[in-house]
Amino acid sequence: MASYDKPEVVDRDVKGEDKDEGKGGFMDKVKDFIHDIGEKIEEAVGFGKPTADVTAIHIPSIDLKRADIVVDVLVTNPNPIPIPLIDINYLVESDGRKLVSGLIPDAGTISAHGSETVKIPVTLIYDDIKSTYADIEPGSIIPYRIKVDLIVDVPVFGRLTLPLEKTGEIPIPYKPDVDLDKIKFERFSFEETVAILHLKLENMNDFDLGLNALDCEVWLSDVSIGGAKLTESSVITKKGISYIDVPITFRPKDFGSALWDMIRGKGTGYTLKGNIHVDTPFGAMKLPIVKEGGTTRLKKNKEDGEDDDDDDEVHCFSSY
Repeated sequence: MASYDKPEVVDRDVKGEDKDEGKGGFMDKVKDFIHDIGEKIEEAVGFGKPTADVTAIHIPSIDLKRADIVVDVLVTNPNPIPIPLIDINYLVESDGRKLVSGLIPDAGTISAHGSETVKIPVTLIYDDIKSTYADIEPGSIIPYRIKVDLIVDVPVFGRLTLPLEKTGEIPIPYKPDVDLDKIKFERFSFEETVAILHLKLENMNDFDLGLNALDCEVWLSDVSIGGAKLTESSVITKKGISYIDVPITFRPKDFGSALWDMIRGKGTGYTLKGNIHVDTPFGAMKLPIVKEGGTTRLKKNKEDGEDDDDDDEVHCFSSY
């Protein structure tokens, strides 16, 4: 092949093209142009980034099984058009350990130039917590941290994530221990007897219980002698014991053999079942009280200072 038949290799000025597409090149000019246009639109139309803040945390319902928590988040939209709240991600942890997490999709719309309080419901199931973290004991108070990510879609800015967090404390409630200390008869007859139940309540929690109401049903053997309700309020201090008086009216002639066993001094089994309604630093609670398998018998009133020969028995005292 002749030399003039060989293809000629020509080196392009690559450096020159890199210079055009490098700093100050075409792509940067496009980016700067888009950024400038975005700023001009933002200035002309008044677009801005929304803000959010946790304003309150409520515990509307709490018992031995679960705690329902509601997180109030105030979201402010400075823009002239509504913006959608795409997703809400939340996480509740204690000492770095996850208690519960979740996602709330399509959480609504924030009106133009307005503010909306977004309510985020969170439920803690105590059995799940106790089965996962054995060191969390019933009756204790644990710290928590709630982390929330609000994802919004704003013109010009696009999708934005607004991170929030709040700390606090939550209890792991424990039911009080109840016992029938004694019964004081105000009026005794086979047709109608009025008595006062002297109950001993032990608060197993690390927080006070403001006792507002109590209702329970009392059984002697397998016979229900009726219901009893608290007539005055009291406070059971944390890890403390309180004695309360609960009036009850019943018909002894309906007891059957249970009454005669008590009269003959044999004793009979008793059962208490009901609920107490209390105020706590974390809100109102309804807690169950249960006592099964106790023993009671009818005895005369003892002189003050006389020792009881059977601490395991609950004594029914005659009128005095």
